[in-house]
Amino acid sequence: MEIGELIGVGRTADVFALDEDRVVRRYRDGEDATGEALMMAYLAGHGYPVPAVWPGAAAGELVMQRLSGPTMREALVAGTLSGEQAGELLAALLLRLHAIPPRAGADPAHRIVHLDLHPENVFLTPDGPVVIDWATAQEGPPGLDTAMAALILAQAALTMPAAAEVARTVLPALVRQLGGTEGMLLPEARARRAANPTLTQEEIAALDEAVALILVAGADAHESVLQQG
Repeated sequence: MEIGELIGVGRTADVFALDEDRVVRRYRDGEDATGEALMMAYLAGHGYPVPAVWPGAAAGELVMQRLSGPTMREALVAGTLSGEQAGELLAALLLRLHAIPPRAGADPAHRIVHLDLHPENVFLTPDGPVVIDWATAQEGPPGLDTAMAALILAQAALTMPAAAEVARTVLPALVRQLGGTEGMLLPEARARRAANPTLTQEEIAALDEAVALILVAGADAHESVLQQG
């Protein structure tokens, strides 16, 4: 398998072209991607929009379908997708994921959770949105997944100047479409983010303010519902 040009760089992995139809995602620490491939295949079997996936040459590699179209973040920056539309789409993808039965979990309240769903991990292909980067996926409470999605956006709004404006438009729409913050497990999400070794000190220091941003969005969503009622 001849590896082509580097086409994507994440916090833990790099993505290289293989050919016109496939890419290879390679973890820098050699982390075994077998579980990720199995999870993606399971989700595909339930009709969830994920890239097609094949085993890589090494445990730390994942061969995936090469997607066409911009990421959600690119579309937001280009102005072809509004913050309201992005929030609605992220919420719909989360709710659709949480409707799929877990693979093997004994807890009936648990579902498959992505735990890293944000605008850079959604491709807007000609066939519809496709969700990538399932490295952190597991089975757990849906409220942790929704809280993580909101927290990642809130942190971006506070610590990533290039993405701050976009994140501040998407966050309230996401929270509103999820029905507010009542079901979110924000303390658990905050603890998980604080323990993430790939985060910068600035990102960790902003966690409390990020949680506050989400709670404000939740209060606004509640007020909006009351006004409509």
